[in-house]
Order: sequence, then structure tokens, then C-alpha cells
Amino acid sequence: MKISVIIPTYKPQSYIWECLDSIKNQTFSKSDFELIIVLNGCNEPYYSQIKEYINNNFIGYNVNFIQTDIGGVSNARNIALDVAKGEYITFIDDDDYISSSYLDELYNIATPDTISLCYPYAFNDGHPEVKLQDYGLNKVYDRYCNEDRNYLSSKVRKFFSGPCMKLIPRSYTQHKRFDIRFKNGEDSIYMFLISDKIKNIRFTSTSAIYYRRYRANSAITRKRTIAQKFINAMRMIGEYITIYIRKPFAYNFIFFVTRVLGAIKSILFTA
Repeated sequence: MKISVIIPTYKPQSYIWECLDSIKNQTFSKSDFELIIVLNGCNEPYYSQIKEYINNNFIGYNVNFIQTDIGGVSNARNIALDVAKGEYITFIDDDDYISSSYLDELYNIATPDTISLCYPYAFNDGHPEVKLQDYGLNKVYDRYCNEDRNYLSSKVRKFFSGPCMKLIPRSYTQHKRFDIRFKNGEDSIYMFLISDKIKNIRFTSTSAIYYRRYRANSAITRKRTIAQKFINAMRMIGEYITIYIRKPFAYNFIFFVTRVLGAIKSILFTA
């Protein structure tokens, strides 16, 4: 198996069908990837709806549909990582979707010591035709897309605040898992945790697109109090330090500092 596509989902709405349709329509051979969907923290009617969709639309595909009563996106991703068989891992949120050449292009430039990155496209829910012009990752892509480089020495590190929009060698994950103690910032912590393995990055063309949907009241856009942001940021800083001091020579010091500064920034620039 070449790629494991991991999708955690909780009480999904109609957007999940767009996500799953985009995976079904991949140009990448269906025998070369598996789809792992983890429905977490809920059951019916979502389980039956997703099961019916799989039965009707994914004939001949490798699909592993898992339901757990334990909620949390980190727990769902960990469950998927435990059963993943792919040489490479890619994470997709259930309200996002991908272009048809996404898996093909990511895999074609991947190597055991390289993470491949795609073209990011952000939009507000209901307006996919309007690209958000102030989406920071687009500036990073435009500046570095023609370079093969060590991401830790450039602003490309902004791509590593979360696990989506990339193809990760499964060997990087080893026994490392998302920290279920965190409800915010767990993505950034996980990417720092596995950064001791990352050597190089490469970009796909603009045809391999990850469409990021911004929804009101989603986990990303949900408002938090200043106190909540402060406490979470301090916990994140503590976790970054713990990870770093365990293997100080394995992790890039500059990347470590940027993670800590990012957590501090989340306190100073609260809306």
C-alpha cells in the first residue's frame, strides 16, 4: 500500500460528501491507497449514512471505516495511525477536499526523507469560488515552490503548523501520536514531535490543491477567551520544551524557537 488517507470526522454535515467525492475521483490508482475514516464521539445516524455512502461509491477501494465513542480529533487520528498500512500518510479534514491529482502529485515527488507539500486554497464556506487572498500559506508557496530546500531554514516551516496539505512518510510517525490532552494546538505539537525525522521538503504544482474550508463555529474559527488562550499557550510551550530537552540534538533549535514564539504570539495578538 502506497498511501493511507486519514479522515477524522465528528457529527459531519453535507460537506463530508464533497470531501469523500474528491477522494473517489483521484487519478491515483485506487489499489495503491487506502481510505481510513474514523467517526469519533458519535454514532447514529452518521455511521449508517457514511456506511451507505461507502457501499455505494467506493466499490473496489480499500476502505477502513472505524467508529469510536471516544471523541476528539487527536484520538481519531491516533486510531487511524495505529492501523495505517501505507508507505506514506496524508491527513484530510472532513470539511475540506482535494483536487483530482492531489495524491498522484504528492506521491510522485515523495521520498523516504522528504515531505511533499501541495498548493493551498482557502475559502469561506458557501463561497468556494472566492479564494481568500490573505491566506498566509499561499505566500509561502509562491515564494518557495520552485525550490527544493530544508524547510527548517526557511519560512516554509509555516506549512508545519498542522498535518494536512502534505504527504508524510509513515516511518516518521513511528510510535509517535497526537497528544489527546490538548484540544487546541495539538497539530502544531505533533508536527514538532516528528520534525526530528524531517530532512527535506518539495512542492507539487498548483494542480495538486488542498481546499481548506472556513466554517463558522468550526474548531478552527471557534472563539476562545483570552484566559483560555493564555492557559493553552503556556501548556503548549511546556510541551515544546519537554519534547526538545529529551533529544536536544535531534531537533532543530530554530524550529523549536519558532514554535515557542508562535504560542506566545497567540497570547499577545488575541482578537
